Amino acid sequence: MTERISYSFSESLPARQAQAEASMLEEFAAGAYTLEKPFLRVNPYLINPLSAVVAFRTEEETAVTVTIFGKEERGTIVHTFPKAKEHMLPILGLYGDYDNQVELRLYGGRAHTLTIRTKPLDPQVPALLSMKTEPEYTGQDLIFVTPSLNACATAFDYKGDVRWHLTVPVVFEMAQLRNGNFLIGTERVMQMPYYMSGLYEMTMMGKIVKEYAIPGGYHHDQCEMEDGNILVLTEDPGYETVEDVIVLLDRETGEIKRTWDLKDCLVPGEGPSGGYTPKDWFHNNALWYDKHTNSITLSGRHVDAIINIDYDTGKLNWILGDPETWPEDKQKYFFTIKGEGDFDWPYEQHGCMVTPNGGIMCFDNGHYRSKLREKFLLNRDSFSRGVLYQIDREAMTIEQRWQYGKERGEEFFSSYIGNVEWYGEDHYLVHSGGIQYYGEHASEKPAALLKGDPNVRAESITVEVLRGKVIMEMKIEGNFYRGKKMSLYHEQDNLPLGKGICVGQMGITPEFDTLIPMEACGELLPYRYEAGLTEEADRFVFKAIFEGGQLVMLMLENEKEEHGYFISTSKNKFNALCCGTFIEKDPRNITLNVNKAGLSGVFDVRVIVDDKKYETGIRITC
Repeated sequence: MTERISYSFSESLPARQAQAEASMLEEFAAGAYTLEKPFLRVNPYLINPLSAVVAFRTEEETAVTVTIFGKEERGTIVHTFPKAKEHMLPILGLYGDYDNQVELRLYGGRAHTLTIRTKPLDPQVPALLSMKTEPEYTGQDLIFVTPSLNACATAFDYKGDVRWHLTVPVVFEMAQLRNGNFLIGTERVMQMPYYMSGLYEMTMMGKIVKEYAIPGGYHHDQCEMEDGNILVLTEDPGYETVEDVIVLLDRETGEIKRTWDLKDCLVPGEGPSGGYTPKDWFHNNALWYDKHTNSITLSGRHVDAIINIDYDTGKLNWILGDPETWPEDKQKYFFTIKGEGDFDWPYEQHGCMVTPNGGIMCFDNGHYRSKLREKFLLNRDSFSRGVLYQIDREAMTIEQRWQYGKERGEEFFSSYIGNVEWYGEDHYLVHSGGIQYYGEHASEKPAALLKGDPNVRAESITVEVLRGKVIMEMKIEGNFYRGKKMSLYHEQDNLPLGKGICVGQMGITPEFDTLIPMEACGELLPYRYEAGLTEEADRFVFKAIFEGGQLVMLMLENEKEEHGYFISTSKNKFNALCCGTFIEKDPRNITLNVNKAGLSGVFDVRVIVDDKKYETGIRITC
């Protein structure tokens, strides 16, 4: 059969970056580049258009100071690189659509200023609505936000100018590592709505140093352990329940060294929040390792509680939340409120963390603000806030020490995402990332499910509070999963060279229990389904349009075996959309991801639709 549905092969992002880097290094090696006539490559790693590499050689080893001049003095970024004879300098913090002035100065010697012209900002960069900072607010640090809807990770300076952004939708937590790189979720969806294939270790240039593939996928959060290994939120690869598993990844190999299943210490269905479903019973959206107690602290949105488990045994240590509706045998794990000061429990919270003195911080979304359905509040009547609790683990008492956001009511309300950051005593960041209005009031439905509705307005507000005073407030258009303050440069290797490494694997894609005995009809899958298949090194992605209620299965077949993957055409109902980036506007659009792991051989790809098995004309080699 010569005809077939749309087919393409997609090189991985690390592979494309390796090709781009090799080309850059080859061109530099062939030229006689000097301080006054340096080599220049804008966006060298393809996904960060506000970056560049400037390279040249000097006769003697010398350090080089790079100055990226701001539009005003407070916006200037300066970094000094170690001494060398061959200088490959990463340039970060450029403005978009601008003639950026960048000075290269040899240590104690001469200098040269060059102009770097950048393209206009990508359409997926969020619009700034307002930025307010106090005069003493530093210009070297940027406020980074990671996407929740249709935008890309972006960083703003003290004035609200965009100085960094990526052009691929990497998602969830941007966790900076001790080597200066950061971990973030890949853009490759493994399972809807937002279970990603794994993690990228990435530099601020946007270069992928390592890709970690994880059998159950990745969602929400991760953290680096003191030995360099990585704690990651995932789920069982069978996806019978989701967002209730933690794994420890070997930093070098990506191998799973340990697994914690929260069903071993909690009973699904106990203490449910308003967003609870039997499948997404816990909805783990944050984790934090505390070396002082050798424990892991987790945020369960769908139980309205922050829990703490022992790292070694996985046993439950305590539960921070409203004890109402929890069974009697769990009451001993809850804290008793101490004192008579202002106090509220958190509801459907996000971004929990442990402060250096043992305090517990989180972003209290306040969704429903009760565990009893008859007392649920509408979003317009609730509030969200950053909050700090002090707990006494021996006496099992709790005090509320600080909060910000309650006083702002509906305008600061985020039903589904947000986070806090601790910068020191009485110095915090609060990110209300999921502000959604429908008309004049807070929306009762996720904006991701209301795409294109002119009544919807989505915003994010990020504030930094120092000794009770707001020293920064940024409001941007759209919803953003998390916000945090970071610098573009660090004291480690800012430009590690070499091909990105891929480790681990995504695991075997679950197959349908029962195969339908049916002969192929010999016809090509009709074009009305607008089907297409994209093959990647480790998987393939099938996309098409089907009407609700149709029976659809994708089949891989050869003379020896066949594999069947059921494709649901029913409209998905998502009770929790911490990331709606990948939700299709048209519910008829379906995507099926099939990993090559566990498959061996050459397979014909066929598709069953209702009572016919169609050909696609495509063969996949695994």
